[in-house]
Amino acid sequence: LCQSKMGRYAPWCTHGTKSLLDFYTGSLNGSLSTVPLRDLCSVVIKDVLKRAAVKPEEVSEVIMGHVLTAGHGQNPARQASVGAGIPYPVPAWSCQMVCGSGLKAVCLGAQSILSGESTVVVAGGMESMSKAPHTLHMRAGVKMGDASLQDSMVADGLTDAFHGYHMGITAENVAKQWVVSREEQDQFAVQSQNKTEAAQKAGHFDQEIVPVMVPSRQGPVEVKVDEFPRPGSNMSSMSKLRPCFIKDSSGTVTAGNASGINDGAAATVLMSQSEAAKRGIKPMARIVSWAQAGLDPSVMGTGPIPAIRKAVEKAGWQLDHVDLFEINEAFAAQSIAVVKELGLNVDKVNVSGGAISLGHPIGMSGCRVLVTLLHALQRTGGRKGVASLCIGGGMGIAMCVERV
Repeated sequence: LCQSKMGRYAPWCTHGTKSLLDFYTGSLNGSLSTVPLRDLCSVVIKDVLKRAAVKPEEVSEVIMGHVLTAGHGQNPARQASVGAGIPYPVPAWSCQMVCGSGLKAVCLGAQSILSGESTVVVAGGMESMSKAPHTLHMRAGVKMGDASLQDSMVADGLTDAFHGYHMGITAENVAKQWVVSREEQDQFAVQSQNKTEAAQKAGHFDQEIVPVMVPSRQGPVEVKVDEFPRPGSNMSSMSKLRPCFIKDSSGTVTAGNASGINDGAAATVLMSQSEAAKRGIKPMARIVSWAQAGLDPSVMGTGPIPAIRKAVEKAGWQLDHVDLFEINEAFAAQSIAVVKELGLNVDKVNVSGGAISLGHPIGMSGCRVLVTLLHALQRTGGRKGVASLCIGGGMGIAMCVERV
């Protein structure tokens, strides 16, 4: 094992699981819209504890990334923790780093273990974009005229706070600055969809998905397959989609080459090497390093470039020594720019597709890319992996893991 900067052994990620049952693009009333987010997250917490053979009372802390918290009541992570059967004395809380929240939660869990504060940490992410409310600022009332509702999903999750424009415009900025054509973006999106279709048919996601019971008029229905992927995607259909953000002929970002609007939850169990040995647990991987970086918010999609470089340097690795990369596909434009700038082998990146095909529940995705990476390393026999995401507001986050 490599030692961390603090002189302690890096925490081990024992198990990871996700519940990513998404609604279709354009619909905010999909399969999970009737499931309270706390219940969705409780399902994955229960499952990951079972897989790791950890009793609820043995958990030291629960940390969940969550962005769109309005309307979910006090501390949704605490609600999910208690709902999963974890006792009241165990603290639980949420962190918010926009799209990086789910991975930041894992970093915080690792820090808690490294500092000696915690022994076993459940860390992950949760999001119900379909339950994000429309809000109205009426605290002081309205003297005259109309009052307008604000979509909290768009305002708090998808709009750049510094420039006041949609994340899609940042993708257009990246496409222009890094010279990424519409055709390249569409090809990337089709490849993402095709890789996910092949992975689903091969059962590659079976071990990382926990089924969720969804209420219906005919009684509870088990949902156990990601709903967002578009089987049979091809360039003919992809190229017909109109640009969403720049409407004239210069626009390149479409609904097809961008990530979806989705719901989901994901979780991991973290513990130290000594704790895993004491329990006789065979971990999936160890956390070697992580890093964050900031940059111009107008090209926030390139955040993984400095973040990956920093994380890999801290790990003492070289980029060409990494077996697999999971880089969140917020948009095809930024994904291509990251791959180009870092000089990555595309065959090592998102081998089962990414957020363009699987969806992007913003508070959950950080943990989702890590979970998918862990299972991909296990399935392919790879050892070294990097998970990374761009972050709204102009940041990036990355984590290096090594299978043991």
